[in-house]
Amino acid sequence: MASAESNVDKLCRRAKQAIEQRDWNRARQAYLQALGINADLPDVHYGLATVYFHLRDLASAGRHFREVTRVDPLRASAYINLGAVCNVLGQYDDAVAALRRGIQLDPNRTEGYYNLGLVYRRMGQLDMAVQAYREALKLNPRMADAHLNLANIYFEKGQFRPAVLHYEEALGLRADWDKAKDGLAQAREALAAEEKVAAAHPAPPDVSVHVDPDRHRAYLINLHQATVDSDEELVRCHRVLEKELEPAIKELSSALLYRHHPSSELEECVDKFEAAIDNLRAAHQKFQGHMAKLRTLEEQYPR
Repeated sequence: MASAESNVDKLCRRAKQAIEQRDWNRARQAYLQALGINADLPDVHYGLATVYFHLRDLASAGRHFREVTRVDPLRASAYINLGAVCNVLGQYDDAVAALRRGIQLDPNRTEGYYNLGLVYRRMGQLDMAVQAYREALKLNPRMADAHLNLANIYFEKGQFRPAVLHYEEALGLRADWDKAKDGLAQAREALAAEEKVAAAHPAPPDVSVHVDPDRHRAYLINLHQATVDSDEELVRCHRVLEKELEPAIKELSSALLYRHHPSSELEECVDKFEAAIDNLRAAHQKFQGHMAKLRTLEEQYPR
């Protein structure tokens, strides 16, 4: 056993030396030999996935990042890298799932939110992409690529003022960036044209109906109660996720990872996980019911 571990260590050192020399094929051979000795080494799978990425063999890189998540299911970076690879391969649903799991394990990983923005942009879900890039910039306001991508989305959505602001932020970080310069010029031109049209056609005065607290008392009471109920149910959903589902996932992952656990303990972990899922599903259904009531009340708004 000690000899096998020693051989694995030697092969890993050989692989790392090859990586330093950018000899990717020699590094790949060394890692593969190490896996031939022990196929359940997460660091070796991680190193091999990185090597395959540099060799532009993305399918193999993704396969070995998946192996890392199997052997070490709490390693956030493996999920985030897996998500980035799946995105390039066009496997968008898998990419979103992997990135969200990585962010759940480590909410402070800027690259997790950034890559999630890339995926949502490719999927055409622009609002979700905007949200992801904003989260990335909260963690790292100096991330120029996030500013540029966010500016591009705002421009595409016709929101030229925030587009201008983020192009300017990108150029403040990388002054000679041609993509940001071109985007800023186009956004400023579009904003100027929009403001010119707005000046020529001022908005009509606000003639919205004033809700009378006396005449619409019943409506306002129902609206308030529906809002309170929706908020309480949403809080419950978050509580189930945080207090029940996340601990259940961690316990189940640990029981599956370390096979010396007795079968009775694994069954108990499965039961906890299933109970948490049932509770989350019930809370979500109630939340949807309250939201449906709010939509109905919106349709009944006094006109």
